[in-house]
Parts: sequence; C-alpha cells; structure tokens
Amino acid sequence: MGFKCGIVGLPNVGKSTLFNALTQTAAAQAANYPFCTIEPNVGDVAVPDPRLETLAAIAGSKEIIPTRLTFVDIAGLVRGASKGEGLGNQFLANIRECDAIAHVVRCFEDGDVTHVENRIDPIGDIDIIETELMLADLESLEKRVVAQEKRAKGGDKEAKELFDLMNRCLVPLREGRPARVAMNSPEERKAFEALGLISSKPVLYVCNVEEESADKGNRYSELVKQRAAEEGAVAVVVSAKIESEIAVMPAADQADFLEAVGLTEPGLNRVIRAGYDLLHLVTYFTVGPKEARAWTIEKGTRAPAAAGVIHTDFEKGFIRSETIAYDDYVSNRGEAGAREAGKFRLEGKDYVVADGDVLHFRFAN
Repeated sequence: MGFKCGIVGLPNVGKSTLFNALTQTAAAQAANYPFCTIEPNVGDVAVPDPRLETLAAIAGSKEIIPTRLTFVDIAGLVRGASKGEGLGNQFLANIRECDAIAHVVRCFEDGDVTHVENRIDPIGDIDIIETELMLADLESLEKRVVAQEKRAKGGDKEAKELFDLMNRCLVPLREGRPARVAMNSPEERKAFEALGLISSKPVLYVCNVEEESADKGNRYSELVKQRAAEEGAVAVVVSAKIESEIAVMPAADQADFLEAVGLTEPGLNRVIRAGYDLLHLVTYFTVGPKEARAWTIEKGTRAPAAAGVIHTDFEKGFIRSETIAYDDYVSNRGEAGAREAGKFRLEGKDYVVADGDVLHFRFAN
C-alpha cells in the first residue's frame, strides 16, 4: 500500500533541497534557477517511530523494518501554470497522482537566491499556487460536468451522485476557494478522490526558514501558520539548508549538531509525521525474534484489510487477529507477559485496528 505526498511550490523555495534531505540522496538537482527539476523525482522515506525500536528490544528482533512514505519532488509551478506556463500542464498532472500536497513556502530572505516574483511574500506565494490548482480543477470539471449530467438524467444512481458532487465542488471553485471546502466529512474523501481534483487534496505547509529560525520560526512562518489554522491545515517549520547538512552527516554527530542549533530532532521528522497524519494513516506492528516491522494502514481499517497489507492471502483467509495494544506489550515486557496480565485479545473481522497495535494474524490457507 503506497501513499504519495507531492512536494510543490514556486521555483527556488527549497523544494529540491528538502527532497534531497528527505531521501538522503542528491537525485533531485538543486539549482538557483526555475525548472531545474524537469521530471518528478520519487523517494521513499522511513517514517520515524521510536516505538519500533522499543518493541524490537523487548522481543530481541534481529531486524527492524519501518513503514515508509513516498515523496515526489515536482518542478516549480509559476503564475499561469494552469494555462501551460512553465511546463505547467505536465507538472499539474504529476500532482494529480499524489495523495496529499506538501507545499514548501519560502520564509527566508537571501539576496543570492532569486525569487521568481522578486519579493518575499509567503502568503502571496501560497495564493499563486492555490489559484493555479483551482483554475486547473475548474477547467477540468466544467469540461466533464455536461457529459456527466446526461448520464445522471439517464437514471444511473452513481452517475447522479457524481454529478451532484461535481456541482458541489464547482460552487467554491467559481468563488476562488479550493474544492476541499466542499467536503462535509472524512468519509467523502474517496468520492472526492474519484474526481481527480488537485485542490481537494489535503495540504501540509512546509515553512522553509533561515538557519537561525529553525527552532522557532520567524515572522514569515507565523503568517503561514495563521493561514494554515484558518484552513484547518498544518504548518511545519524547517530549515532545508540545515536538513540537507544533517542528511549527509554521520549518525554519531547528529545529536551534537542538533543541540547546537537548538533542535531536539531533525525537522524532517516532523514533516514526515505531519504528512503521515495528513493522510489519516496509522501504524500497526508485527514483532518476533526475526524482525520487528511497522505496517501502514488508513485510520478506520478493519482487521482483515490490515492483514491484506502483509499479503492478500491473509485477508482472503482471515480467521482472527491476536492483538496486544502497544502500551500493554511494553508494560508487560512482551507477548508472554501480556498474556499473563490478560492483555492478549482475539479480535474478529469487525475489529478496527488501532494505532500501535501489535498483531499476529491467523488465517486459513
């Protein structure tokens, strides 16, 4: 089960630098000119979760395998991208393939790094990107809604539901608001995804600040945080420059470096976790002497579907799941202790897997 978070923003805001740090590679060319990223770069990153090491230590696991999240570095969008400016159509198509958007916003001043609009205005930058995404969605919907209306009038129930959803999205888009404001509940997310609207995707704002502001942010990042709060979105402060230095640093030196710059952990850990939460993902674990492993599922997933993430046969032949909550596993020092304490449960097909559950699935071959 793969989940993609697309990194977007204007040119020269630090997207590729951030991507390089995320994936600890130099695969994405970071250069001081627009469109240095011509093809989307894709990288899988481990989701930081200290619980996994704790479980492995208790079980004596030989190997630790974290769950992963995919980030896609998408070339810088510019004003007019929805009309094809700056190779816009190609890049907008790349965003549509992602599950969520990490919007990198320039929150630093540096005369050596050119801003495509020749000013530092993070809210203005956000508006440019969001406007282009909304215009692309508006054009796409208006092309499709006429044909969909004909299907709806033909008596097809699903066609009627989709037609109604299209019209609900057209209202905010025509008012200059993103399609996601038309969503009434998280349960509608799948229906919205079927429309392929970019502005319906959840957004994480990544405030790229100068090194001195990496711990607490600055006046620019505060403006972005206010904007995020108004939208019900999330904003995370990082210094892409610092993160790129940490990414190539020996692990033994990282703690001292982080302390020196006033950080308790890399800012990228917060970005990855925020992206994970943004997609409504949770983690369950399988633990044994061979390996301790984290698995990604969407919040609300029932046990058979969770088993299917490991192997489709597990879901098809699902009988029940042996379940121990993370805290119970740790406090009782493993499976045997949890059994003795009465914290070992057998759950059936209707069980909704909770974040942190330690599971073993029973299934029929």
